[in-house]
Amino acid sequence: MIKEKFNLSDDEDKMLKSVYRRTLSLSATYNYERMQGLGYVFSMIPVINRFYQTKEKRIAAYKRHFELFNTTPTMGGFITGLSSAMEKEASKDDNFDTTTINAVKVSLMGPFAGIGDTIFWAALRIISLGIGISLCLNGNPLGILLHLLIFNAIAHIPRYYGVYYGYGLGSNFIRNAIKQGTLGYLTKAAGIVGLVTVGAMTCQMVSFNIAWIPDIQGSPLNIQETLDSIFPYLLPLLLTFGCFKFISKGVKPIWLMLGLMVIGMIGKGIGIF
Repeated sequence: MIKEKFNLSDDEDKMLKSVYRRTLSLSATYNYERMQGLGYVFSMIPVINRFYQTKEKRIAAYKRHFELFNTTPTMGGFITGLSSAMEKEASKDDNFDTTTINAVKVSLMGPFAGIGDTIFWAALRIISLGIGISLCLNGNPLGILLHLLIFNAIAHIPRYYGVYYGYGLGSNFIRNAIKQGTLGYLTKAAGIVGLVTVGAMTCQMVSFNIAWIPDIQGSPLNIQETLDSIFPYLLPLLLTFGCFKFISKGVKPIWLMLGLMVIGMIGKGIGIF
């Protein structure tokens, strides 16, 4: 039994089961501001309410997890379990650096998404669909049900056990890291991975190109090609930094998105973008 493996109490076992059930809604409130952030907070509520007794500390923990998070939902269980273990240690030690909790989350969500997308979306989904479609082509409507059963039966294994392994392994790891003084190195490493992830997401997900080609003394000047030859993806990077600056000044992301939409439409209309 997984409970005995990690020497969990009945209350901890009940808490982790609740976390597992809540991870099923990880993408239910998906949005472009924090992606799965709200679903992550919802998953962490049983942990936060168990380990923190004051309203102030609970609110601080809610805010801590209400940040951008995005990974393959089937792989989110381990990360929520690890976050639960870190929250447990933070509740015991007032000197615990709580910034490490989000740093570890951010550093893991990218690699876990790569693994999950490859296994579940690119492989398992295709296999289960192939089996289901072959039955449907022969006139058997149960092929639809079979596809759902095969995919979800396998996908729920890492969802369920990931929570327990993340919590069980994480508790021992974090406790030893605190004793040995390696938590600071972990924070720095996680921060580096997080920055690399953000940088990769910037050049892959942010599109900003100059379509306008002015005529300079009879010679066309391709501004976009010139910028790319000097500093590839410079404009997406500057746009990202600009948005971050506005958000740090208190501008609501929804207004920022609406503003970018208006600027984009105007720029497209006059031929700049």
